[in-house]
Amino acid sequence: MSAPEAAGSAAAVLEQKDSRRLPGPNLYWEDRYGAILDVAGAGTDLLQAVECWRGHARRLLDALGWSGEVLAQRVFPGGASLVLSAPWDALYAATEVNELAWQAAVRAIQGQEGPDCAAALARIRELIARERNPAGMALWAEARRRGLACVVDERQISVGLGRGCRTWRYREAPDPGQVDWTGLHNVPCVMVTGTNGKSTSVRLLGAVAKAAGKVPGLSSTDWVRVGDETLSDGDWSGPSGARMVLRDPRVDVAILETARGGMLRRGLVMEKVDAAVITNVAEDHLGEWGATCLDDLVEAKFVIRRAARALVLNADDPAVRARGQRVERPVIWFSRRSDDPLVQVHRERGGRACLVRDGFLTWCAGSREARLVAVADIPITAGGAARHNVENALGAAAAAMVLGLAPPAIAAGLRGFESTPEENPGRLNLFELGGARAIVDFAHNPHGMAAILDMALSMPARRRALLVGQAGDRDDHSIREFARSAWRACPELVVIKEMRKYLRGRAEGEVPRIIEDELRRLGAPDSAIVHAPSEMEAVRVALRWAQAGDLLLLLSHAERESVLALLRRLRDQGWRPGQPLPGA
Repeated sequence: MSAPEAAGSAAAVLEQKDSRRLPGPNLYWEDRYGAILDVAGAGTDLLQAVECWRGHARRLLDALGWSGEVLAQRVFPGGASLVLSAPWDALYAATEVNELAWQAAVRAIQGQEGPDCAAALARIRELIARERNPAGMALWAEARRRGLACVVDERQISVGLGRGCRTWRYREAPDPGQVDWTGLHNVPCVMVTGTNGKSTSVRLLGAVAKAAGKVPGLSSTDWVRVGDETLSDGDWSGPSGARMVLRDPRVDVAILETARGGMLRRGLVMEKVDAAVITNVAEDHLGEWGATCLDDLVEAKFVIRRAARALVLNADDPAVRARGQRVERPVIWFSRRSDDPLVQVHRERGGRACLVRDGFLTWCAGSREARLVAVADIPITAGGAARHNVENALGAAAAAMVLGLAPPAIAAGLRGFESTPEENPGRLNLFELGGARAIVDFAHNPHGMAAILDMALSMPARRRALLVGQAGDRDDHSIREFARSAWRACPELVVIKEMRKYLRGRAEGEVPRIIEDELRRLGAPDSAIVHAPSEMEAVRVALRWAQAGDLLLLLSHAERESVLALLRRLRDQGWRPGQPLPGA
């Protein structure tokens, strides 16, 4: 290949994809912040460009007087993430440094003239001067010295948490000597992450806090709530939702759902929390933000360890179990098995755990044990049949103990929480419909599907119908695996729904065809497969098919609120299978 052809090849495969700040503890560092650049590329071109980027980035950092800052990179199939650290109050400028270094690297390996770095550095120095906030950083440093949380974004800076919080405009931060520090303090705070069970665990903890007489602040994929007030609906499982909770002066206990995407894109919202819960890790969202395999997802979820004073980990989940034995933080294990060998050794060394023993959630500290509540008395466990919710209850109880909430409040909170559409929408919502049962659930990956089917298969049913669909950003293997998980239920009817809202680059009808092909490969007959053009129409198909004694598993993602509203209406009107549906 000639030199011009080689240059054209490099130009075709090396592409800048996303440039952003890392303003919190992250995948790369616990106590450094910086800028991250995601690039696309492959083969030796990519490796050569990454190495070249390191040289250019180092020279640029030194030229800016940032010689103490460091570099990191992560190469994965199809691309790389390039990271450089920088002062917290110069992160926008740091993204410019990163982009300049990459641009220079690509041009160098293409044999082209590099960018005018002198002119670019002059412009970046101007950006740094405008971005810098010495007063804000002085306030941040003093708060850290006093052991107080400091939550910062480009608009606001706050010291303390919840009831002990005070917030200023970012550009109006006061001199630390002028602050009345006497009323500032932290409130207990926990982060919850995992592939499945995050939202339910957050809400269980909220119920426990409320039973303890506290005002909980919750951020989750459905809303931000303080006490009984919903501040905002929508997916608030990232840093923005967490900040809303942490700065609300009514909050006694902060409980933050912490999604993988936010951790990989921005890092964690704060440096220290009292506890972090990891519910489980399974294959989901592969290919996003450089996570291409299960090990990548595990490391992404375990970013949360960087802020946690204690980690609450699921010993029943193989991925969490393996990674959890190599963390540098105190660990509290939870397990449905009282005889788990790992947990037994952990307890022999004085460690803490939450287990099921003789039908009771049991708190263990070394050799000491204390019963908290019977599994049968926790509504979301369905008498123990919903094993995934037994695990969620164990994790919530363990985190509550770490936060200092009393055992009677833990028992009362877990007994009082029901997975209704109002309190836990789309998570095991059960409707009795004139002799038929319908369950609405958000299960959207094989792990979640397996959990809901384990419970459903333990429930008596004359026939079963299953509504399935999948987002287009999953690869073919993941979609087929989801279909295989669904067929484990041996349903008499599978309604395959189209989800136009989640096509995500695929053609309409493409995902349903993959699901059908896999179901037929597994032996599904023609009579068992029906297609529906939308989620709502899929629900109507299942309801028109239903008879008394049937169980309908309605996996709802795209039109959940409308689905729940329809089922509430049918339930309240006393609808029975065989009767006409409203609007039909």
